Amino acid sequence: MDRNTIFGLLLIFGILIIYSVWMAPDKAEQEARKLKQDSIVAVYKEKQDSINRVIAYEKLLADSLMAQEAASIETVREETDEDSSDPTQLLETHIDRSKLGVFTNSSLLDEKCFILENDFVKLRISSKGAKVISAQLKQYHTYDTLPLILFDEESSVFGIEFFYQNKLINTNSLHFQLSSDNNDSVFVNELDSASIALRLYTDASGTSFNNNSYIEYVYTLKGDDYMMDFTMNFVNMNTIMESNTGYLNLEWSADMLRQEKSLDNERNESTIYYKYFRDDVDYISERSDDEESLNTKLKWISFKERFFTATLIAKDNFLNADIKTLTREETTDEHYNKSMFAIIGIPLSAASKQSFDMNWYFGPNKYKILKKYDLSLERQIPLGWSFFLLGWINIYAVIPVFDYLGSFDMNYGIIILILTLLLKTVLFPIAYKTYVSSAKMRVLKPEIDEIGKKFPKKEDSMKKQQATMALYKKAGVNPMAGCVPMLLQMPILIALFRFFPSSIELRQQAFLWAHDLSSYDSIWTFPGGFSIPFYGDHISLFTLLMTVSTIIYTKVNSEMMGSTSAQMPGMKTMMYLMPLMFLGIFNNYASGLSYYYFLANIITFAQVFVIRKFINEEKILLRIQQHKKKPAKQSNFQKRLETMAKKKGYTPKK
Repeated sequence: MDRNTIFGLLLIFGILIIYSVWMAPDKAEQEARKLKQDSIVAVYKEKQDSINRVIAYEKLLADSLMAQEAASIETVREETDEDSSDPTQLLETHIDRSKLGVFTNSSLLDEKCFILENDFVKLRISSKGAKVISAQLKQYHTYDTLPLILFDEESSVFGIEFFYQNKLINTNSLHFQLSSDNNDSVFVNELDSASIALRLYTDASGTSFNNNSYIEYVYTLKGDDYMMDFTMNFVNMNTIMESNTGYLNLEWSADMLRQEKSLDNERNESTIYYKYFRDDVDYISERSDDEESLNTKLKWISFKERFFTATLIAKDNFLNADIKTLTREETTDEHYNKSMFAIIGIPLSAASKQSFDMNWYFGPNKYKILKKYDLSLERQIPLGWSFFLLGWINIYAVIPVFDYLGSFDMNYGIIILILTLLLKTVLFPIAYKTYVSSAKMRVLKPEIDEIGKKFPKKEDSMKKQQATMALYKKAGVNPMAGCVPMLLQMPILIALFRFFPSSIELRQQAFLWAHDLSSYDSIWTFPGGFSIPFYGDHISLFTLLMTVSTIIYTKVNSEMMGSTSAQMPGMKTMMYLMPLMFLGIFNNYASGLSYYYFLANIITFAQVFVIRKFINEEKILLRIQQHKKKPAKQSNFQKRLETMAKKKGYTPKK
């Protein structure tokens, strides 16, 4: 990279900043935009209110018609001799059964809600669809201290689709009934378990139900677990469902709610994960809306947010699935994260009684919790699975130490400090070798400068390079020795880059001025909605400290590298530009990560200071001069070449 290229990059960066400041709206424009936005919101609200009024009117009209129908039936009953009339037959003649057939009576019931909870989760189950309409994680809260509920109950859809007499039936809109005299609210103690069973009966004659033909959902929750057993039972439904297809479609969708401070970061880490049956875990795009048809067997499907997940797990397997994510950008309500959809195939046979066993997991993306189920659910936590070494570092080194230190109930800022000290201690031999290598390069710098003076012309660059390498070989110095230890440290740095933003332990943990180590720390937010491209609308102090310390470290490291950095001025400049790029990248990242890198830089400075006290560069130079006097040793490869040449009658020159 030459000087003109560097100047061009700096000029472009400066133009972007000047353009952002110049094009920032003034106060009058901001007021006009705000007024326009308020008008749009008002129009949207008025439109929504109108829709709500229409819906309310239609509901009122429907209720009125039902009341009139009931009154007319009662009138008929009163006008007819009770001994000679059948009220069931009278009622049946006034209900339209052409749409839902034997499920008509279930569509006319009132909606009820049942609660099943333990110390970890509180589940609200509606009789309409017998679905979980609300899953509250009781040990967590949202970024604004509200109860943490995974998805919006108004948008929750969960039901099986099938055909009955050429009619498409979806259980999501039909009302189930308790199969026993259970309480409406059940709390499960630590060592106990409790179940709620809801049945969708088919119709008998009139308004009565056929107790021998039904679909049953059974929810069983243990007192000390996030996982819940879930079973679908089909009793004498073989004559009603068209089973020639061999499967049913299970429709599941929900609008996932916002839980974290940074909505953009949360959306960028939220998507649908799934596990192939007896195979690996995969997912669709996190950064953009995506959809996919999975035409093979699956073990589980998960609506995954950054730190929490709702997962449906088959005891055996699902047949297939169509999945989709959607970001509703048009909504003005920022309490929503993403909308997620899944249509899942479950097997169906012609047997009169059959069951399909599943599990629900509503809980945190915490490695220790997910790992114990032995279902590869922990693969939803981004720990660097794409490269095995990153995953191993996090699983077998970082997480155990992190959990052990967390057991002492210390502030997580202190835990990160201790973890950093331990890692830098383990890596100290590598740092020592790096410094020794750079010291050898420094003491050789005068001789390398002499070579540069001997070959000043550009056309002699090859001769200059050959002479330099000959000097390194004669002195017994490897110019790449300082790079190898750095490369050995890279997997650890990248592993921690993945670990800190995905660690739920840091969520809502305060330290110094940072209110949440899993999110950015903002010491100042730009007024008026002003935002700098590639940087953001706020200033993160931990990111600033990390950037400044990285620049200082780069300068110190450049001095340590001596002649190597002098030979590559473009690379040296790039090393200074990298921290400025990190300033924009890390400004919106987890403050715990910036804090860790800042600590790592500070500890590195301390290590360099200590190493300098114990390394005498004059002694290093003396050893190099002694090494030059030794005859050069031939490598085994060179010896073999000479042996082969002698056999052919050629004697190489000494």
